[in-house]
Amino acid sequence: MSDIRFDGRVAIVTGAGGGLGRCHALELARRGAKLVINDLGASMDGTGGNSAAAEAVVKEIEALGGEAIANGSSVADEKGVQKMIDDTMSKFGRIDILIANAGILRDKSFSKMTQADIDLVIDVHLRGSFMPIHAAWNIMKEQNYGRLVVTTSSTGLYGNFGQANYGAAKLGVVGMMNTLKIEGAKNNIKINAVCPIAATRMTEGLMPQAVLDQLKPEYVTPGVMNLVKDDAPSGLILSAGAGAFSMARIVETEGAFVGHGDALTAEAVAAKWDQITDTSKTRPAFQSGAEHGQNIFALVAAGTTA
Repeated sequence: MSDIRFDGRVAIVTGAGGGLGRCHALELARRGAKLVINDLGASMDGTGGNSAAAEAVVKEIEALGGEAIANGSSVADEKGVQKMIDDTMSKFGRIDILIANAGILRDKSFSKMTQADIDLVIDVHLRGSFMPIHAAWNIMKEQNYGRLVVTTSSTGLYGNFGQANYGAAKLGVVGMMNTLKIEGAKNNIKINAVCPIAATRMTEGLMPQAVLDQLKPEYVTPGVMNLVKDDAPSGLILSAGAGAFSMARIVETEGAFVGHGDALTAEAVAAKWDQITDTSKTRPAFQSGAEHGQNIFALVAAGTTA
């Protein structure tokens, strides 16, 4: 198997001043990429900020013999995002890889969550993924090449107490990915999602130290390299942590046709509930919303001709 290399590629990693983003950036640099290290340098709740963390990672990359620049823009600020893109193009002339990794937490039970807690988390995680990708999209189209990674979470996929805001944003990036895998296909733009479990600033205090010791952020990065390589997949959700990897998918049961007209009642649906929710019979994952619709009409056709 040949080595995975990124020679001649230019990569932007957001939230790369520490944790997962730093590990992704360093590994890309080791494998030949030129880097833009974006980090606002804020606290976990999004307050404060300075460029020291990003500059430190740039120095690490330079010590490896690589090339990198720092950018302190907020991914939730439109002008800041455009500056990040402009700085990249001015220095390197292209954008091949963008890993949307920046994140914050405002954990509270739903009844205690404020509108500010909701808005800020969605701004950073969802809009903070959408805006950099949108700003780089036409550049990648013109190049006929792009590799994108969004960062989802088990909270978005499965839920977690006290993180309704975070979960909504993290599942939102999967919805964006599912559309962009379709729109980017003709221009060789591929997009995937990583669902990491790692010991970072955002997970300190949430798990026992013995568990955190196994969840080094660098144990996630090898999977991410496979999501941005030349022959990467597209539209895949990769779960990664402690050196273990799996693929997460949204699937549907085989389902059932219940009826039309007077025959279609709540009671009729209830009578077929076990068949509708029978997880022993699932369909292959749909590749688009259109396939989902086609499946519904296939159920109708099968049911009305039986």
